[in-house]
Amino acid sequence: MSILSRLFGGKPKAEPEVQAEIYKDFRIFPAPQAAEGGYRVAARIEKDLSGEVRVHHLVRADTIASLDEATAFSVRKAKQVIDEQGEAIFRGHAAGGL
Repeated sequence: MSILSRLFGGKPKAEPEVQAEIYKDFRIFPAPQAAEGGYRVAARIEKDLSGEVRVHHLVRADTIASLDEATAFSVRKAKQVIDEQGEAIFRGHAAGGL
């Protein structure tokens, strides 16, 4: 791809497919977000409940310099939230919502 096409609307780079980590019947998709100084800790947590996929988006203020470390920490933090709150993380959220 030429520099001009990158500057003026070349095809966006596709996000790589992230494998879910299964933990206590929850699916954890690490999704660190680029932030100043590194990557913000974030993950999507899903679980099938009553025939519907429930989703919770976990975003922390923590930033970590390395993408690999931020990914690993995002999974650890999601597991901690699951251990502490269980299915209550979905309370007050519409199915498939935040």
